Amino acid sequence: MLRLLVLVYNDLTVLQAPEFVSFQKGDWPVSGEKIPDLVALTMGFSIQEDLSWPGLQAGPLFQRPRANVLVVVRGVDSLALPQSVASYPLENPVPFTLDSVAETVHSLFAEDTPVVLQLAPSEERLYMLGKANAVFEDLPVTLQQIRARLSQDGSVLASLPLNSLSRNAEADLLFLSEVQVLHDITALLQRHRHLAKDHSPDLYSLELSGLEELSRLYGQDSPQYRDATAILASVLQKFGEDVYALYGNSAVVEVVTVKTFEVPLTRKSRSILESKQISNPGSPYNLAYKYNFHYAVVFNIVLWLMIALALAVIAVSYNLWNMDPGYDSIIYRMTNQKIRMD
Repeated sequence: MLRLLVLVYNDLTVLQAPEFVSFQKGDWPVSGEKIPDLVALTMGFSIQEDLSWPGLQAGPLFQRPRANVLVVVRGVDSLALPQSVASYPLENPVPFTLDSVAETVHSLFAEDTPVVLQLAPSEERLYMLGKANAVFEDLPVTLQQIRARLSQDGSVLASLPLNSLSRNAEADLLFLSEVQVLHDITALLQRHRHLAKDHSPDLYSLELSGLEELSRLYGQDSPQYRDATAILASVLQKFGEDVYALYGNSAVVEVVTVKTFEVPLTRKSRSILESKQISNPGSPYNLAYKYNFHYAVVFNIVLWLMIALALAVIAVSYNLWNMDPGYDSIIYRMTNQKIRMD
């Protein structure tokens, strides 16, 4: 009796990363549920539990990337990406979200209005926060809008080698629509280059499931699936290079390839704007005030000003205590001269 055991390894590939974000090359597996913590650490944020994973080393304290872009590709275990910083096997591929990282960015940099974009074209799900509302307001969201975008000027259909892919099949159009969204995101970022020059980090989370639909419809051995895989690998490589260059070589771009999630992806759509503020002084739960990004600056100003004033009071008091009225005070000096003249 012959048993065939097939092991399917999903991947976490780091396409681009600045020098101060040190990814070590190796075969250390990372759990899918730890991806949000990994993204938070690359952006310089703290996490609740320590991540004992040797693939990421601690970097400089005062340097953080200007953006983090995470692309989740469903329906394929790995992509033949031409160039990458490092690649790691992904174990326990459970569904995850970057909502916690987005909330951290929003709470720490609320006054700077950072860009937070979470997009899943196949589910027509879009979260935008901060400057993203103004920058990506023209980004097609629904499948109907994206398909209409494919027939306009600047469409990717004019530059992509479709080969066996059809412009009329629903599954093929879904895949091409996701490629079009990646192209439009980089085009909008090139139009708004000022976003990469502010002090607040930006967060992008994209989920692509076009390959999953092609695999379900045609099969993994079909020419449509093979052509789509080659196209997506090339498009993601260029997408990572463009975003990395737009942010001045200070962006982290990761690609997570997942054949299938171990549990059904049932995610309740909610906006991080709906989170309750914890800075209410009248809260019955005795919660702490909301952290302000300028807290450290104000604290240092008040602290050193109080120290300077205290030293000034001590110095004046010491001089007054040891002062000789007959020689150090002009009042007593004038009085003594007047008495002598009289």
